[in-house]
Amino acid sequence: MNRFKIRLHAPAVLALIGLLAAALTGCSAGQISQTSTQEPAVNGNRATFNNVALRDIHIRASQSGDFIEPGKTVDLVLVAVNQSPDITDRLVGITSDIGTVAITGGDGRLRAGGLLFIGTPDGQHAPGPTDANSAAKATVTLAQRITNGLAYNFTFNFEKAGQATVSVPISAPLAQQPA
Repeated sequence: MNRFKIRLHAPAVLALIGLLAAALTGCSAGQISQTSTQEPAVNGNRATFNNVALRDIHIRASQSGDFIEPGKTVDLVLVAVNQSPDITDRLVGITSDIGTVAITGGDGRLRAGGLLFIGTPDGQHAPGPTDANSAAKATVTLAQRITNGLAYNFTFNFEKAGQATVSVPISAPLAQQPA
């Protein structure tokens, strides 16, 4: 007699294999992939409200001391994206508790499915405006001192999308590369 001989019936073996297969495939069911929640590698913050998406929102300022003092001017940089396929919107204004924001150049119009560049994006291959109306400049005249490492509230007001308040960080401009 062989005491190590184990007899298994075919239905029991199939049931065991089925149970193991169900348990192993169920381990990852419903999981969110890691790359689906990754944030873009940009300097600034972002916000989406109604049909408008604001991306890479940051204050561009060079800071040589502890603070950037009141009376100085800094640039606000961002890209506004109109996610509506048929409704044109317009940037009415930007306000902040750190100073007065002046918008110059362009008409602030955000065409359906289009982009509005506020300021010039950093980087060697940064996208740029396709026409003069899709570009503007926002300059902040500081009423209080600001510093790196903190974020400051800005409220963006659009004609149709309404308004949204976003915490905006400071980002130093890219250094000029030697030729």
